[in-house]
Amino acid sequence: MSEFLLQNDPTSQIYLDANATTPVLKSISDVVSHTMQICFGNPSSSHISGIQAKSLLESARSKARRVIGATTGDILFTSGATEGIQTGVVSTLIAAKNHGLRAPVLLYGATEHKAVPNTLEHWNQVLGINAQILAIPVDEYGILDCNFIAKHAKNALMICTMAVNNETGVFQDLAAIENAIRSHNTDVAWMVDCVQALGKTALALSETSIDYAPFSGHKLYAPKGIGILYIRQGSAYTPFIAGGGQESGMRSGTENLPGIAGLNKLFSLLLDTDDNTFKSLDILYEYRTQLHQALLDTFGSLTFNHSFSHSVPTTLNFAVDGLSSKEVMDMFDAAGIRVSGGSACSSGANRSFVLDAMGVSDWQSENAIRLSFGPSITQSEIEQACLRIRSLKAILAANCLVVSDSTEPLQDVCAIGLTQFRHQGACCWLYVSNNKQAVIVDPIVELIPRLEKIVQTQNLQLVAILDTHAHQERTAARVLLTEALKLTLTERDNLGWPISISQILLSECIIESIATPGHSDDSVSYLLRCNNTNQVQFCFCGDLLLPAGLGNTAIKGGNALLMAKSLKLLNACLSEDSVICSGHDYQQCFAINWQVQKQQTALLNSLLNNDLSDEEFAKQKLASDEVNMDQFASLCGYAQSLEHINAKELDPKQARAMLKKSSCYIIDTREPYEHSVADIPLLFGVSAERVINIPLSRMANALVAQQLKKHTDYILLCRSGNRSKQAAFNLTQLGFENVYNLRGGLALFNV
Repeated sequence: MSEFLLQNDPTSQIYLDANATTPVLKSISDVVSHTMQICFGNPSSSHISGIQAKSLLESARSKARRVIGATTGDILFTSGATEGIQTGVVSTLIAAKNHGLRAPVLLYGATEHKAVPNTLEHWNQVLGINAQILAIPVDEYGILDCNFIAKHAKNALMICTMAVNNETGVFQDLAAIENAIRSHNTDVAWMVDCVQALGKTALALSETSIDYAPFSGHKLYAPKGIGILYIRQGSAYTPFIAGGGQESGMRSGTENLPGIAGLNKLFSLLLDTDDNTFKSLDILYEYRTQLHQALLDTFGSLTFNHSFSHSVPTTLNFAVDGLSSKEVMDMFDAAGIRVSGGSACSSGANRSFVLDAMGVSDWQSENAIRLSFGPSITQSEIEQACLRIRSLKAILAANCLVVSDSTEPLQDVCAIGLTQFRHQGACCWLYVSNNKQAVIVDPIVELIPRLEKIVQTQNLQLVAILDTHAHQERTAARVLLTEALKLTLTERDNLGWPISISQILLSECIIESIATPGHSDDSVSYLLRCNNTNQVQFCFCGDLLLPAGLGNTAIKGGNALLMAKSLKLLNACLSEDSVICSGHDYQQCFAINWQVQKQQTALLNSLLNNDLSDEEFAKQKLASDEVNMDQFASLCGYAQSLEHINAKELDPKQARAMLKKSSCYIIDTREPYEHSVADIPLLFGVSAERVINIPLSRMANALVAQQLKKHTDYILLCRSGNRSKQAAFNLTQLGFENVYNLRGGLALFNV
């Protein structure tokens, strides 16, 4: 039995990430399987099995010509588009080594898949061409600047463009590009990435002067690891893979016959006018309209990052106003809807270079969602997708993520107590008292729409919006948020503290302000003190302290000697269990108390233990900051790597065994909007009382609320196992002894 076998439930997921990859169609997988087991001969063999295999291979090549309109030229079977790109670039640059141009250039579209510019850069260096590599700019619609192409074409050794963009679905006017190129240079090599065009636009390559056109099978229901490269007749060619001389010596290595058989079937489906597997453009446009309306009905305020009139119908790229792409993707994933943030090949990136080239706002670039479907999708599948998307609206409203249509919102207060909001390492804090009074500390411009929705949907009484200091690395959001909420507050100082009062009184606590200069001369810390115990529960210290680190003093207004005095003042006010709420969290710590902060910050510990005088501390701190400024160029502060404590992990089998003990609990570290989509108790076979939802954004509150007991067994989980692993690491540092992470998270639980 396979060691990695997923449950086969076609209704469990709605797959809308076809631009990343597609499932293999049943009719294609049947052919692939047949070729692996029955028609498995080597096309180079001279016996009957080899002859049959060769016939299959040539049949696929012949059909490929008809599909892409290549009556002449070569069709080369490759492992996929990346190999095709390498082959085209290497062939061109080797042929151009003795070019004789004074200022040679290599041109590529600014929105091109990274495989193209990275390949150009690599082989330009390796082959010693030393041409200047230039990105062809695009306009706001993503359309290439033909004037730029015309200007540089005469000095170009190669020009690389794409037919359809993988992130936005924007298609290029290939005829206009060809005119811009050939009017100024009839000989330059022109490569067009046609991966996303197959099955979505008509192609007639032999009627163009395109020299190289790579395709990839897995983007259109064929297996991974197979593709084709079209090479125009007479274009330069150097084999990228040498060896046994297969493919008429053009690409050595035994051919991937099962993959080629898959392409053969794919091409047959595309060519069969009586087959309805692939839908017409009119039908695909209608599908897009339905999905578009479902998104609008669900999220209300959307920004689409591309013009539908300039895009193929199978791609929708958008940003949800006020929600990060991570929040949207996590919620979609929890609901079984698979989408991606920008390009799947660049999913680790913080922003989209494609959208940056189109000149969209930072918010759109950083929070783009790509929804894409394949041309074989059915009306029934579109309806299921729309239904699943619309089902999220109630969850969004219940978690303060959209403004509810109802005059009587269904949800309780989203977050009594403390909630952390983050944007690129910066932290904002919202405290809501039992009677719905609220205080926001260190608001962030990008989070204003989110905070505005929470205040509005919950009818919170906003008592104060506070900054801990004038943030030097970002625009102050306090005034903008006040204006957005149309608040009329009593007279405030420059950081938002009410003038003439020493405390902000809430129902169960008070907030005090104390001057704590050091990171800046205006730095203050806000201490939230419990009325019943008189203990400081939360210390909002801005960038005076960072988890396992201290704020930077080597900046304007910074003073290491004053920092020493401020740290001693805080030490006199805080208990060991006081939770530190910093303005930045570079360590992904989410929750740290004063005891662990001292343990993890050696310089702080030495100061408070009187191992260093204030002056000695200041000297060492300033010297350290100056070194870090040169190395990291960060304004806010520096954190040492947290002491490494291995979080204990369980595989699914071990987790199931541990959960047989009634004393073992599950902690779902996902956000409430993710948690509420799936029935975790049912999935794990435990009572609802044994499942606790504590997202990372609420971990600091959980510590103060004493939701967790240090000697109880807890299994932490999330979608992938990453967030829960971080939470397990944090809790282990805080002294929780029996905390376990579910390795692989929910994604691998049923493997």
